Amino acid sequence: MADEGKHRRPIRIILVRHGESEGNIDQARYSHIADSKIRLTNGGFAQAEACGVMIRKMIEKTGNDDWKVYFYVSPYSRALCTLKGIGRAFERHRIVGVREEPRIREQDFGNFQTADVMKLVKDTRERYGRFFYRFSEGESAADVFDRVTSFLESLWRDFDMNRLNRDLGKSTELNVIVVSHGVTMRVFLMRWFKWTTEQFEQLNNPKNCEVRVMQLGSGGEYSLALHHSNSELEEWGLSSEMIADQEFRATAIRGQWNAAWPWSGPAFFDHFDEEESKDNFNELSESTTDTVPANGFVKALEHSE
Repeated sequence: MADEGKHRRPIRIILVRHGESEGNIDQARYSHIADSKIRLTNGGFAQAEACGVMIRKMIEKTGNDDWKVYFYVSPYSRALCTLKGIGRAFERHRIVGVREEPRIREQDFGNFQTADVMKLVKDTRERYGRFFYRFSEGESAADVFDRVTSFLESLWRDFDMNRLNRDLGKSTELNVIVVSHGVTMRVFLMRWFKWTTEQFEQLNNPKNCEVRVMQLGSGGEYSLALHHSNSELEEWGLSSEMIADQEFRATAIRGQWNAAWPWSGPAFFDHFDEEESKDNFNELSESTTDTVPANGFVKALEHSE
């Protein structure tokens, strides 16, 4: 039964940010066009086509010719156009299906947006904190977190109930491609890998049509480290501890606890360091009472902290 469950899970979950949009080129567009209706530029569509070719080559590198793709896509125009561009790299028989998913839409920045006002608002967001700052008549990244959490619950049900590949052969490798937006992608990864709000704040926004590939490891966990290099992960804003956790996940047995992951407990407390310092002090005092002067104990304590 465990092997069947593993088979049901996609070999990859590929997150893609939409291609270059008219709003990326001219912020004034948002003042008279609804965010959901902002379209791709010609260059953005070319990016999407190139992204599709890149994804196909990535899939084909495994050497298994029995593979398929399934898409989830934001309902925003620029995401739907990106989907069309990516889709040109795949024949009809390679595409299992597509689902439009409103819960992976862009963060809501309010209704029509005035460029100079938005600049002031975004400056304020930098001071307040990008995760919790809520735009007037819009959302915070924390709000996006809530709906992405709901989407992930549905995604796991799709995996576990075999909805995406129920008619596929046992050797078929399924690749799920999620076409969405920068903030949504970062929140998706934050929610999946259980990163903290502080870690989210350090993440850089993906570039247009840049991908984040979560690949299924040998033990059944997904990891960014199986496809991406450490230098890439650093460039995206992952700390050394976050990268180490991705390396752990690459071979971890599904559900295995990473005891070295500090944010599972110790990082939230400060009294552990104090207790360890006291223990170190007591051990040192017992073993060196006759040979170490008093100020040596103070230096040892300071060093241990």
